[in-house]
Amino acid sequence: MNELIACCGLNCETCDARIATIRDDDALREKTAELWSRLNGVEITKDMIRCTGCRADGTKTPYCESLCPIRHCVMEKGYATCGDCSLLDQCDTLKPIISTNADARNNLKSGRTVEQPL
Repeated sequence: MNELIACCGLNCETCDARIATIRDDDALREKTAELWSRLNGVEITKDMIRCTGCRADGTKTPYCESLCPIRHCVMEKGYATCGDCSLLDQCDTLKPIISTNADARNNLKSGRTVEQPL
């Protein structure tokens, strides 16, 4: 599976944190930090907006590195993504992502590395 598909199925290639990191774009870091601060109700600084992708080698945002329950679960189980889990469609942790983002769910379904009933 494409390493820029996150554990949850979101596409890191389209994430402003990754784009700002790859382009070394401080203006985009600032804009992203302001937006994410508003959306999450916590202070996020532009220095936190450094990420090469959830599953890619390199730096991660503090949330992706340490706080994301989906990423922690995938890593703990030794999966590539949630698409490798037989509980994909019943997972309460993943539900907020795949219930609102059809692309994420499709990425997980199409990237399965093991045969499992859908």
